[in-house]
Amino acid sequence: MDRWATFDCYGTLIDWNGGIRRELARIFGEEQADGLLERYHELEPELETEPFRSYREVLTLALERLAEQERIQLPEGEGDALAKALPDWPAFPDVPAALADLRDRGWKLALLSNTDRDLIEASQRKLGVPVDLAIVAEDVGSYKPAHGHWERFFEATSADRETHVHVAASLFHDIAPARELGLRSVWINRLDEQPGPQPDRELTDLGNLPETLEELVPA
Repeated sequence: MDRWATFDCYGTLIDWNGGIRRELARIFGEEQADGLLERYHELEPELETEPFRSYREVLTLALERLAEQERIQLPEGEGDALAKALPDWPAFPDVPAALADLRDRGWKLALLSNTDRDLIEASQRKLGVPVDLAIVAEDVGSYKPAHGHWERFFEATSADRETHVHVAASLFHDIAPARELGLRSVWINRLDEQPGPQPDRELTDLGNLPETLEELVPA
């Protein structure tokens, strides 16, 4: 029976936080970047609860609303800066080796991501390891924490829930809905946050993920 590890991409595998912060610092100045990033984290999920838009549109609208609400000037031509920059955001250093190790151990790998098809394809090239499946918000017409990504995953793979683990950095977008669905989860706590929804395991990066998944779902 196949063992599946599904992953959130941005924040878990790709340095989404660092990518957004770099753009905010470039556009608005280094001294404002941390405060603006904190506010950005509030605005993007709000947009994802509205009638469905592409993630490219969400990134653009979030940046525009951020500038408007903080009463700072968004320079002309910079509205789509985040969407333009995203394809170049790097994978975290621990990611390629961990994913390669999981493949060597026989795990199948899938991405369940709040993004668009063209953006995930660019990010996949940064991972250095192929995945078996990628499901994005554009495919299901909704954003996590809605359950559409998981529903499509189980439809597409007929994966057994007992041999599946979801791996993610976001408590809100991923760990909470995984618990609602009765799925095992591993929280990658890269930002030293306090847990809310309880994952099955907590790690600070992917370094020990292969051994952790083997413990949760032995071969």
